[in-house]
This record gives sequence, C-alpha cells and structure tokens, in this order.
Amino acid sequence: MSNNKTPWSAFSGPNLGYVMEQYDLYLQSPEEVDNELVNLFKQYGAPSLASSSESNIQASNLAVSPNNFDKIIRAIQLADAIRSHGHLAANVYPLNDGPKNESKIDIKTYNLSEQDLIEIPVELLITNPPENVKNGLQAIEHLKSVYTNNIAFEFAHIVNSDERLWLQERIEKGAIKGNLSADDKKELLKRLTQIEGFEKFIHRTFVGAKRFSVEGLDTLVVLIEELIRQSDATNTKQVNIGMAHRGRLNVLTHVLNKPYEMMFAEFAHVPSDAFLPKDGSLEISKGWYGDVKYHNGASYRSKTGLTVKLAYNPSHLEVVSPIVTGQTRAAQETTNSSGYPVQDKNAAFAILIHGDAAFPGQGIVTEVLNYSRVRGFQTGGSIHIIANNMIGFTTEHYDSRSTNYSSDPAKGYEVPVIHVNADDPEAVIAVAKFAYDYRKQFGKDIVIDLLGYRRYGHNEMDEPLVTNPAMYHIIHKHPTVREIYGKQLVEENLIQDTDVKSLDQDVFSGMQKAYDRVKELPQSTAHDIIIPEAVLNGMPEIQTGVPESQLAKINEELLTWPKEFTAFKKLEKILKRREEPFKGKGKVDWGHAETLAFATILQEGNSIRLTGQDAQRGTFSHRHLVLHDEKTGEELTPIHSISDSKASFVVHNSPLTEAAILGYEFGYNLEDSNSLSIWEAQYGDFANMAQVMFDNFISSARSKWGLKSGLVMLLPHGSEGQGAEHSSARLERYLQLAAENNWTVANLSSAANYFHILRRQAKMLKEEAIRPLIIVSPKSLLRHPLVGADVAELTTGQFETVIEQPGLGQNTKKVEKIVFASGKLAIDLADKVKDGKGYDYLHIVRIEQIYPFPAEKIQAIIERYPNVKQLVWAQEETENMGSWNFALPYLLDLAKGKDISYVGRVHRSSPAEGDIDTYKLEQSRIIEEALKSN
Repeated sequence: MSNNKTPWSAFSGPNLGYVMEQYDLYLQSPEEVDNELVNLFKQYGAPSLASSSESNIQASNLAVSPNNFDKIIRAIQLADAIRSHGHLAANVYPLNDGPKNESKIDIKTYNLSEQDLIEIPVELLITNPPENVKNGLQAIEHLKSVYTNNIAFEFAHIVNSDERLWLQERIEKGAIKGNLSADDKKELLKRLTQIEGFEKFIHRTFVGAKRFSVEGLDTLVVLIEELIRQSDATNTKQVNIGMAHRGRLNVLTHVLNKPYEMMFAEFAHVPSDAFLPKDGSLEISKGWYGDVKYHNGASYRSKTGLTVKLAYNPSHLEVVSPIVTGQTRAAQETTNSSGYPVQDKNAAFAILIHGDAAFPGQGIVTEVLNYSRVRGFQTGGSIHIIANNMIGFTTEHYDSRSTNYSSDPAKGYEVPVIHVNADDPEAVIAVAKFAYDYRKQFGKDIVIDLLGYRRYGHNEMDEPLVTNPAMYHIIHKHPTVREIYGKQLVEENLIQDTDVKSLDQDVFSGMQKAYDRVKELPQSTAHDIIIPEAVLNGMPEIQTGVPESQLAKINEELLTWPKEFTAFKKLEKILKRREEPFKGKGKVDWGHAETLAFATILQEGNSIRLTGQDAQRGTFSHRHLVLHDEKTGEELTPIHSISDSKASFVVHNSPLTEAAILGYEFGYNLEDSNSLSIWEAQYGDFANMAQVMFDNFISSARSKWGLKSGLVMLLPHGSEGQGAEHSSARLERYLQLAAENNWTVANLSSAANYFHILRRQAKMLKEEAIRPLIIVSPKSLLRHPLVGADVAELTTGQFETVIEQPGLGQNTKKVEKIVFASGKLAIDLADKVKDGKGYDYLHIVRIEQIYPFPAEKIQAIIERYPNVKQLVWAQEETENMGSWNFALPYLLDLAKGKDISYVGRVHRSSPAEGDIDTYKLEQSRIIEEALKSN
C-alpha cells in the first residue's frame, strides 16, 4: 500500500457510505465492527471522499463488484503484510538454516483466492506498478519477489512517511537489482577469487597462524569496495572504516591495497617495510611496543584523491565505532575561521562493521546509534554492516540475544535494515548502492545485515564441531561463494568451467610469487623497543603568558552582547563581575580563567571543541560559554565575537553517554591535530563508564600504533562530604596506567595554572611531544578565593608542575617537615595556615602535575632545607586510592634517609564517607595531622 494514499479510494457510492457508517459505529462500539475494518481505521483513520489525484484509481474500481470491498481490504492488508513481514520468509540465509515464516504473507491467512486477487485493480496495491504487473494477483506476486528474495527489508518502524515512501517505491520498482555487465561479472568473479585465494594461501602456507579469516562472508570485501566506488562518484574526500579483527587482513589487503608481500612478511616474521609502496599511497603508523597484525590499520590514498582509512582497533568489539565517527566529523568540518565549524556531510562518511553477537550485545553500539542525529555528533549517517556469522565465538544466537535479528536494536532509532544473503554477490553490490543513496538522501544511518557463516572456528586453531556440530556439518558441505558465482557465470555462458579453475590457479600463483620475494629477505630477530626522544624528554617548559591589554580587550568583548539579546538577569550580574579583576578588584576564578585561555588559543589559530553532558553551562554552573535569551531561548556564544580569532569554537552538551562520547572526541582529535578537543565528565567518576577508552586507546594508542593525541579530559574531583559517588575521579586508575610519558595527569589548585596548562597543551598540539592531558578538576574550589588568579598571573609565566605555599618556608633552617599535597586538600591546608605565622617548622608543596612526576623540582626544594626530617604525603582520598601509592617510590628515591609518612584516610573499599558529619571529622583530622609539628 502506498504510504501517501488510503484504502478509502477503493470505495465509492454505497460502498463508501457503508464504510463511513462502520467508522461511526467503530467510534462508539468497536467490538461490533469487523476486525479487518477495525485494523484499517486504526492505521488510516476516518474514511473520506477520494481526492482528484485518485480519480484514475476510482475509474478502475468500476470492475470491482460492489459487494467485494472486504476482499479489497484484505488484499491491501496482505500487500502491507508483505512489506512489513516479507523478511521473515526471505531467502537470506546461505546455509538455509535460518527460520522462515510465510504465514503472515499467505493469501490463505487473509481468506483470499487467486481469483479474488485477479479481480482487484493493481493500483490499489502498488503505486506506479511495473508494466508487466496487470492485476492484483500479479501485484502480490511482484511484492513477494522483491521482499522475500535474497534481499529483505525492514522499514515499517520509520516514522517519517516520506522516508518510508522513498524506500518503498525504490524497492518495488526494482531499483535494488544487480545490473552488472558481462565484464563486470567477470571482474567480480576475479575479485572473489582473490579474496578467497588470499585466505587459502595463508591457511596452507602459515599453518595454524591466527588470521580470523573472512571466509563465509567473502562478499564483505565486495560490499565495502562498492561503497567506496559510490563515494568516488559523489566527490567524497574520505571514507573511514571501523571493524574488529574478523576479515580485517583481507580488508587491509584488498580495500586498503596493502601489498601481499607486506602481509606475508608479517606472517613470516620478516621486515615488511621494504614492500611499502614508494608512491606514498599507503600510510601505516607503528608504535614502539607494537600490536598484532589484525589490530593494525592503514590509510590509503587512491589515484582519484579519495582517502580510505581503516582505524586501528583493539580486541574489544565495537569500541572503535565512536572513534571512527569522531574522525569522520573532524574530516567533514572546516575549522580555520571564527564562529562554529562549517560541516560538509559529503566530505567524509563512516563504514562501521559489526559482529552479529556484538551488535546487540555491546551497549556502545546503541550509544553510537543514539547520537547519530544529535547536532554535535551527527555525521550525515554511518553505513553499518553486520558481518553476520550467525555465531559469537562459540555461542549460538539463542544464547546471544533476545531478539529475532541481531540488527533489531537499530530499529529503536528508526534506522532501516536491509538483510542480504552473502552468497549472492550481485545482490550485495546492489544493496551497497542502495544504502549509499539512502544516506545521501536522508543523512541517516542505515544497517546492512550481511548474512553468511564462518568457515572455520573463532580462530583457525579452533575445532567448531566441538561446540556447534549441527552448523558445521552443513558448512563443511557448503560451496564457497566463489564456487557458487563461478558456476552461475558458467550457466550464463559468460565463461567456461575451465576459466574458473584457471583463474583460481593464477591467483594462487601470483601470491606464491609474492611470498617468494618475501623469502628472499633475511629472517629478523625481535625488534628493539625504541621510544622516540620527543616522548622521553617530556613536555617542554613554554612561556604561556598573554599581555594584559589583550586579555582586557577579550574580556570586554566577552561581556558585550547584542542589544536585542536578553540575558537572564541573575546570570548577567554574575558574569559582569568578570570586569572587576581588570579594575584591580577580585580574582579571576576557574571558569573565567578557562574562558580567557580559550579566547587566546583561538586567536593563535587552534580551534576548540568542548563536549560533555552539561558542558555549555558547566556541571557546577561555573562556565556559561553559551547563553540563552530569557525571552526567546535563542543561544548566544560570546566567544564567537572576539576580535582576531583565527579558528572555530564550539561547545556541545552531549548525550548521557560517557564511553562513546569520549571515544568520539579521541577520534576527532586524531583526525584534526590542530583542534584542542576537550571532554568533560559531569563528575569525575562518570569516567568509569568510559574506562575501556582510557585503557585501549587514550593511554596506549601511541605505544601500540603510533597515534598521537592531545585530547584533554576534565574529571571533577574532590571530597566535599556528598557521599561515595561523585567524590573521586578515581585518580589512581590513571596513575596506574601512566608510563612512558603516555599522558599528563594533573590535580590543580590554581586558576592561573589551569590557564597556562591549557595554553601549553594547545601550543604543543602539532609537536612530537604532545600527549593527552587528564585534569582532575575542582568542584567546590571553582570559586574559592585562594584558587583565583590575579590578572598579573596570566600575563607572564608558564604552567608550574609544583607550587610552593606562599608565606611558608621563609626560614630554610627552621623547616623540619615538608608536606606534599594536591588539588582540594592543598587549598584546605592553605586555608588553615593563612599567612604562615606559627608554622616556621613547616613547608607545603603543591604537586600540580602528578605524572610525569616532577622529581627534579621536588628534589631541589628538599635540598633547600637542610634540617628537614620528615616528608609527608597528604591526600583526602583513601590510602589505597588517590596518588600515595604512585608517589611513594619517587619519595623513597628522594628522601635520602628522611622519614616518609602518609596522612589521609585509611584503606577503604568505598572512596568517601556516606554522610557529611563523618566527612568533616575525618577531613579535620587529616588537616591537623598534616600540619602538626613533630
């Protein structure tokens, strides 16, 4: 049934009058109305007179018996059922072992005969039917042919009627059909032979080696290649691919054009760099520690100028998807002028390849689907491919999910799903074209469920008959897609059977020659692990002060809004206070320092992208980078109006999604190294949900894959007596992952230091020494006067890894105790000692940068005090959390016989007390113990 017509056009005169009477009865007593009519009333609403556009249909109705309108209704229901449920009876399972249910599309179910359908005008069932479809029976047969063949569709869940109509009309017009020429078909067979031949060659040559072969889903490679061909036709500049390990080597070889020699060299454990193409078309980055071959990625630049990137990925299924969509957004955006970035959705798109068990099983998939049309994160639609083996590791589908299809989660986000039989390569190519057209038309995600099987076990050492005997007895007898397609072309008289065999032999022979070239290389020993000097040397000290005149002008521009803009009065008054520090009154607080830092970074040509669940306002109402008109609700971003800005700025409130959004920002920064990308957790412990991103990408991507990132992560941290949750950012976790100068971990106590560390990070973005920055940022300290900065502190200087407490340590000979503290506790201690009177025996050193640990600076401070007997590490976190266990080895090296002691909470399983009174008592104890004389 066409979505823009109702079935009421089938009725006129007395028949229409009867239906109208039945509708009135339905409104009063629906139980007295025939079920078929009730269903139609629910779906199409009240019956009405036909419009002029339906006059042709009315004319054709003259052949319909006046008493047969109930058959018309049932025929319409049958047609709609085929559209909605045809996929349940489709031939989409290559092993023919999937469930099939034809009951919902059987004419008997609707009490219809073939003769009944012949009497029904075709126009009532199909809009613009094909010329060979002349009556209702042929219409039903046509619908079954397009909805239950080797391609099946699910789109009834899509709300937008225009979108549904677009899909329906193209499907029913036969737009999704393979129209390959004879030469195209021969070329396709050659490609399938190369894909299969690659796997067979490795299987025979490197016996027992893990490769996670694509066999059973060979057409995955064909599908990706067709999507890339389509993008070439629309002048797309970049295609980003994310996938796990199954089939990855084949994609690297045949899509990214990594030479056979390079791949075989990796299996043979000899250097592969000698075979890297000399024309620069292929780029492969490596870290000093490395990774297995089926985790590595590559970047390929074609002769047409299109760049294809396969993202580097760990074994954690699906976690690469947000990284790839973030890279795609960055590739779409132009950020070299002030205001918002300019997005061109055609410039790049993402292909996300999923496992059939992982797609419904990994929550990050739905996180990515959820933000796919959110303004700060949409990319104009990703094309998802489920590489459907019908199995997860050894787990059958009935133990893997609660849904009929693995693709079902996508339907909750109004994403159309196309199921296609992986043993029909022409259908696969047709689906690729259709999916690309859909993305271009609607800018939405679409899912291709490529249904195949896995010829071997999870890896080539597994014996799948142990756990999945029924499936694998079928697989062992099932011909490969190359064999099936070769036979098809022979039957079509396009080639001879001998041609199929000859092609297979030629492909194998070519691979043998490539391997022979590899064997000429000397066997290598394990490579030395060499960390780049720029990494070992750490971040240099950079002067990051800004002239006061520049800051004053920025500040004035930030507080000058259009006359027609009506700010919220209370907020306006708060923000106007930011004028006072430039008049010699008050301090620059945390949020103010941040905004000034951002503005100067923009003036120096680095774009800024800040995201988080309440990033525009700030969780603690401290930021206010985006203002809202009190009357209209319209947004104003004052930083867009500063003079001399050379780059874009945007801050997006994000969905309630930590893992995917953090991954997205990591990907964005990888793609755009000129952008200061910042992710802010609503509270620091929200990062728990994103731990996989810290573990597998942010902390280790450079050592594994050579990927540089300057991503900034703000994790609000500090005990304020609010209970276990939202007190600790779990600082200890990032310190445990700290090694090889992989990132900077800071716990700051100064707004000026925050200003300088942001500016240092921006200045280093394109340098070899760049690394991610984790700041466990303040909550209650955001407006604390001891944290605030004088303007003069922003005009000169640099980020300081340690800050000595003002007023203490003046008499170097009297100091017997040095207390080291960070963040909020450092300010609590400063609040207690005031100007230092009565504390001659004490010095406090604030450790602003915990990793890399500033040992040399601390040692220099200790050496200034010849009579120091005790070094104290004070923290408000529990002893098994926080930074104590990380700092202790460094302190042991520095102490040189001096006592080392810990002051803080004892070992606990929970990070903070459950009530504020207990918290206050314990916090007071810690402060007193840290400051007491020996």
